Amino acid sequence: MTITAAADGSALGNPGPAGWAWYVNDDCWRAGGWPHGTNNQGELMAVLDLFRATAHIPQEDLRILCDSQYVINSVTKWMPGWKRKGWRKADGKPVLNVDILKDIDRELVGRKYTFEWVKGHAGHDLNEAADERARAVAVAYQQGVAARSGPGFPGAAAAAEEPEARQTVAVRQASSFSEPNGVDELDLFGGLDSEGPGSAGEDSAGEDSAGAGSNGSGPFSEPDLFSELGTDVFAATRGRGPSAEETVEALERELLRPDVRSDIGRTGVLLHPDFVEIGSAGRIWTRDAMMMSLEESPAGPVDLDVLGADRIGSDTILLTYRSYSRSGTALRSSLWVLDGGQWRLRFHQSTPEA
Repeated sequence: MTITAAADGSALGNPGPAGWAWYVNDDCWRAGGWPHGTNNQGELMAVLDLFRATAHIPQEDLRILCDSQYVINSVTKWMPGWKRKGWRKADGKPVLNVDILKDIDRELVGRKYTFEWVKGHAGHDLNEAADERARAVAVAYQQGVAARSGPGFPGAAAAAEEPEARQTVAVRQASSFSEPNGVDELDLFGGLDSEGPGSAGEDSAGEDSAGAGSNGSGPFSEPDLFSELGTDVFAATRGRGPSAEETVEALERELLRPDVRSDIGRTGVLLHPDFVEIGSAGRIWTRDAMMMSLEESPAGPVDLDVLGADRIGSDTILLTYRSYSRSGTALRSSLWVLDGGQWRLRFHQSTPEA
């Protein structure tokens, strides 16, 4: 069987409130977005989520209808060369949106797929349906209201609940209903302070002209995050140096620093791709929404007292602690997982103390 789906993205202002969506039919589609992003990021994220949503049926052919030549060329033509060059373009500049592209590259392994270009806004039923849903999410972020995330792909949520499966679908479905504004409820890393803010060739402007700089410091770049720690924080995974528990505590302390919270490249490395937070007001935050909001409002310094660092599995540690900031104290839980040799934050929850 061949699965035919349209994937599309939308950004109001480009960059601005952004959304993405893929669509098979009215009973099979998904959408999400960010408070601040670009159209190309939305287009790429729609493709990535489609691959993830169908990962439980890798034997099926996937036919992806896309109105973005940038996305099609990135995946089918340019990516092999970018990888050989260390994810740099022919002119030596870093590839934009590299984190999403790397994730797509991983999802392609073992999959059977084809891309087909369709003209946007030309009455193509599937493309119009995907565009409508992507734009609805962007508008929802612009207006500060909840957006519909869709039913997802049949069977995907059940597969995600299996122990060895990627646990992305159920989390992201819930996360799509998070409200984008209201930084006073951004709990992660001491964000309770209420002073918040408010188609082309490889080397052409077909890549995002805003939202990520050519120096690789954009929202999905991966700099040398831990160089300032003065030690190899991942040495524990190789049997020497600090323990895994000490490593996780050091990384949590890194995330308490305003300069780290405001650096979207750093938070992009520390936060797991499937990161989610449940804030004290019940709001659910996705990784991308969290990264953007922390960049805009990193809040003041925060200190912590560790209450416990407990091994839940060989590659999972639950860190509990009390945080101190000018907004008060809070009890916090952070779930860290070992992902590709790196400890990354998968889940966070905070409860302010009276």
